[in-house]
Amino acid sequence: MWQDFVSVWQGMQSSLSWTEAFIAIGFSVVFSLIVYFMYQLFYGSRHIGAGVHRMFLMGGPAITVLFLGIQTSIPLSLGLLGALSFVRFRTPVKDPAEIGFLLMLIACSIGASSGNFMVTVLLLVVVFIVLGAKWFFRGRAALGTRGSMMLSVDQTAFDLVENRVKELLAIKFKGLSLESMSVVDGRVNLQYQFKQQAAFDWTAFACEMNQTTAPATVEIFVG
Repeated sequence: MWQDFVSVWQGMQSSLSWTEAFIAIGFSVVFSLIVYFMYQLFYGSRHIGAGVHRMFLMGGPAITVLFLGIQTSIPLSLGLLGALSFVRFRTPVKDPAEIGFLLMLIACSIGASSGNFMVTVLLLVVVFIVLGAKWFFRGRAALGTRGSMMLSVDQTAFDLVENRVKELLAIKFKGLSLESMSVVDGRVNLQYQFKQQAAFDWTAFACEMNQTTAPATVEIFVG
């Protein structure tokens, strides 16, 4: 009985040593923490994603162990690929930025499992610098980007307020251009583009617009 147990235990032994396994999983946990921190720092304040960061600390080590298990066995990897084809993830990715963080987590996990620690650290440093530069220059770069705005006015009052709306828009916005005009359900919809301004009080603009076009009411939609 004891010899059978020993033979089974020996057959279950991995090609990796305990030290190699601990090092790979340990680095995977550290990389997952870094990716989680970068997500919270550069993206977490938006609160518009699907919350994929909640699986980073568990998903990173799990992916690492997965690749540790299949990297020495091609038949096992093919069988695992077939088994995973039955898995369906129902949680939608609401923002493309989350896909980038997921890919970075997977890349770090594979790097930890394959021992490419230097390349993985380089990836994290480069991504951190790029996201940091984007965060630092976002307020300044906004000056050169263009925003969109739609005004909706009742069709019966449009002829009376059209000139006043144009005059106010010309004063408030730079690089203003009318992109499209449509009439839907008795309302005239005007689609504009304009140059972004670093600080713009949309609440005050909406109040001033409604005062200018009174008694007609203008609905403002900003993108």
